[in-house]
Amino acid sequence: MTTPDHRRGGGAVPQWGSQGGHDPHAEPPVPVSDTPDPVAVDHDRLRQTVAEIEHTKTRATWFGVIIGALILVLLLVFIVQNLENQRIELIFWEVNLPLGVSLLIAAIAGALVVALIGGLRMLQLRRALKKASSLPDHQ
Repeated sequence: MTTPDHRRGGGAVPQWGSQGGHDPHAEPPVPVSDTPDPVAVDHDRLRQTVAEIEHTKTRATWFGVIIGALILVLLLVFIVQNLENQRIELIFWEVNLPLGVSLLIAAIAGALVVALIGGLRMLQLRRALKKASSLPDHQ
């Protein structure tokens, strides 16, 4: 690590507490007061109030609605751009659908499978917690 250029002049660097020369780059000392600054107190109070209401269910819902709307707009653009019919065969079914619609149906089916598995897991955990809370405590 190198020293700043203004200290390379060969002069002695004043030690802490000495009455050496004044450093032109040093910040002026901050005056210490026993009475709090009313502007700082109001600023801190406002910051605390904002922090308390920053994470609410309403805010999370609002962000969810906005993100959902943006995804729906992107999905609509995707479907409109992919309107060519596609023949889809599944075991004994045969369907002709636009490519965008068929991919949308596949995405919805995947989301339903994930939701079903997640719901079953939550049910399993709820039953385990209920069973564990009904057991007598062994002391």
